[in-house]
Amino acid sequence: MKSLVVYDSAYGNTATIGQAIAAALGSEVQAGMAGPEARFDLGSLDLLVVGSPTQGGRPTAAIQAFLSTIPPNALQNTAVAAFDTRFAPQDRGLGLRLLMRLIGFAAPRIARQLQGKG
Repeated sequence: MKSLVVYDSAYGNTATIGQAIAAALGSEVQAGMAGPEARFDLGSLDLLVVGSPTQGGRPTAAIQAFLSTIPPNALQNTAVAAFDTRFAPQDRGLGLRLLMRLIGFAAPRIARQLQGKG
């Protein structure tokens, strides 16, 4: 299965998870960090995995930019998955837990954008 794992990472945690996912997917996998210099071949992929830290309830600017470069219907026959990293809500105060529930997390937003690409 030809796979690609694209991620961004602020402190290294998301990169560690992205690399672990890539290692678990087998031999025909590429993994890399999103950014202005990154170039990824989306042609003939079986699986695209995209991950980001949650920042303000959204993926990072680098992941948002990567997602915006994917042409419409480019993922028509490609399975997709999304992941994010975040701190555990139960370790935070009530106010922050409520805010987190209100603004959400990066993975569902990434997933919606990927689904919108085919």
